[in-house]
Amino acid sequence: MIHWPPLCILPLSLPPIFPLVLTKSSFPYMAMARGIAAAIPTATALLLWVVLHLRTAHAATYTVGGSSGWTFNVESWTDGKSFRAGDVLVFNYDPKDHNVVAVDQYSYDTCTVGEGAKVYESGNDSIELVKGENCFICSFLSHCDSGMKIHMIAL
Repeated sequence: MIHWPPLCILPLSLPPIFPLVLTKSSFPYMAMARGIAAAIPTATALLLWVVLHLRTAHAATYTVGGSSGWTFNVESWTDGKSFRAGDVLVFNYDPKDHNVVAVDQYSYDTCTVGEGAKVYESGNDSIELVKGENCFICSFLSHCDSGMKIHMIAL
């Protein structure tokens, strides 16, 4: 009968004078270590999910213009407010009379709609702020020039 001999493995972290001796009784521990190692990607994915959803859980929702909604002279509505990336702006308006256009700083300053600008027309638009500058105007004739525009920097 041939007896199964122990294996000698030299781990990289230990000097050669301390070899790790594996015997048949060591294998249940190796299986447990493999199970733990297999659980690491799952735990990492769960942690990532929690971190991403915590950001959303702390997001604030603002109704642009308050009870008046998205209307003329709303430009100063952002004064005194702090915005963060992920916050949501709700634009309430009559779609026959107004729209909301997400624009860059130049388009905001000049009250023009640049190529590729996103136009919202539902009358009840929810827009999530991105980090950095966020600019919105109404593109109906002379509405932006009448103060129907807002600008904020989301941290």
